[in-house]
Amino acid sequence: MSRALDPLEPLAGVATPGGATGRDAAQASSGLGQPMAPVFTAMAVMVLVVLSITFARSADAVAALWGAGGLAVAVWLRTSRGPLYDLSFGGLIAIGVAAGNLLAGNPPELVAMFTVANMLDIYVAVLLARRFAPTLNLASVKGTVRFLLSAAVVAPFPAAVFVGGMLWWLQDASFLETAQTWWFGHALSVAVLSSFGLALTRREVVKFRAPARALEAVVLLGLVTSVALVVFSNQNMPIAFVIMPLLLLIAVRLRMLGVTAALVILSVIAVGGSMQGLGPYAVAFDGPDRAMMAQLLVLFGFLPIMLVAALLEERDRLSDRAKTGQVRAERASEAKSRLLANVAHEIKSPVGGIIGIGDLWKNGQLGPITATQTEMADMLVKTARQVEALAHDLLDVARAESGAVKVELRPTDVPGVLEDVKRAVALRPEAQGLRLEVVSEGDGLVALADSQRLTQVVSNLASNAVKYGRSGGIVTFRASKIYDGVRIEVTDRGPGLSPEKQTQLFEPFNRLGLERSTVEGHGIGLALAKRLVELQGGSIGVSSVAGEGATFWVELPAA
Repeated sequence: MSRALDPLEPLAGVATPGGATGRDAAQASSGLGQPMAPVFTAMAVMVLVVLSITFARSADAVAALWGAGGLAVAVWLRTSRGPLYDLSFGGLIAIGVAAGNLLAGNPPELVAMFTVANMLDIYVAVLLARRFAPTLNLASVKGTVRFLLSAAVVAPFPAAVFVGGMLWWLQDASFLETAQTWWFGHALSVAVLSSFGLALTRREVVKFRAPARALEAVVLLGLVTSVALVVFSNQNMPIAFVIMPLLLLIAVRLRMLGVTAALVILSVIAVGGSMQGLGPYAVAFDGPDRAMMAQLLVLFGFLPIMLVAALLEERDRLSDRAKTGQVRAERASEAKSRLLANVAHEIKSPVGGIIGIGDLWKNGQLGPITATQTEMADMLVKTARQVEALAHDLLDVARAESGAVKVELRPTDVPGVLEDVKRAVALRPEAQGLRLEVVSEGDGLVALADSQRLTQVVSNLASNAVKYGRSGGIVTFRASKIYDGVRIEVTDRGPGLSPEKQTQLFEPFNRLGLERSTVEGHGIGLALAKRLVELQGGSIGVSSVAGEGATFWVELPAA
């Protein structure tokens, strides 16, 4: 047995502003059953038709304030589930419209004509909304614009032309005046009332359960109501412009639901007051023109605030997605850091044993060995030490990403650090044949840094320069002053880096396509250097042109 659909939930199978589908939302809610929604809607339509014809008729038999169509469109879009449902819903709405016209005292020919016109209006609005705004998502600028243009602007035209022609034929009424009054009234109904109905979802209503939030909504909507009553009940106070700041405030605080609720209130007060000869248009305009000016004010003066609310809703949704993505990324990073730390710890112990056994074997302490065995023992120890260095780097990366690395910032002599790194690099076999030089530009090159971590950073940069830039024959270490600190540069004359590779340079485990080259490395040295420099309050980067070498630089605050 299928579950009933809550009228506060969107159309089944259609995405809501929060991302869930209407069917998903319906399955999680309860309330008024879907089979009863057309009945109650038809009854409400009948009441609204009677009220509109009795109190809001402005151009012959056409009412300037028409809420029945907007209500029917909203409920039809929110509850529709198939052709059979559409047929029954349309039939009940037609009965409601006809009954309302009869109760209001219209003759049979007008009852039939208005029933056909209203159903044409409602059906075209539903059809165009499904075609051009299928998600019914007013929480985006695109969705709001598509719904308003299709259902509110375009949909009333066929019925307006039909009504204008029929009343001209039956009562010799003005075609243009009748058609424009119909269009303005029904466009306003769909733009305001249908939008409010679509924005009134359970997700939005729940936001106002908090007493403070509910009180804020009551105060803001009450303020708009009070100002509107003052503006449209006094002929000598043309201050309708003061409503705009209030609508903007409601858009910021209450978003789409609040704005559409305020527009419903403003529409009733503005159009109703103008038709009673009150408000800023009472003196300058007569009869239907007063109502039309009030309709224009709401449609073109106040309604665009919906786009502001939609933009804010869209921003909120994107912000929530970004926060969710950030949380997931942080959790993944924490998991990766834990994995790196565990792997590094598991590697260190057995590698230490391999190095010890390799040294004993190489030195002949495990028995006589041949020259070939000595060479093999050397290779074993060398490879094991490389794995050990990798384990230490992995631990450093894991600690740096988890914030476990502590730095002690103190005045550090930068030229001295460069000299120490130069001497250490010169002892490496791969540095044979390279000229290493240190250039200090000026005195007082003292940075506020952790000397041990700074040495580690420069060593990583120097190791890269030696490995990848040895074809240039020279590696230069340079220290210089900048406007608020000290700049360190490590320059080689190797093959250089393309702009594409420079953007990927500081990514962990990214060797820029050199994984199968003869150059040893694991792609974590620069990523670790970047993190260590940032922990010391500095910045790191590279300047390079393909074929002209590379300059890696580090900038640190002066001591």
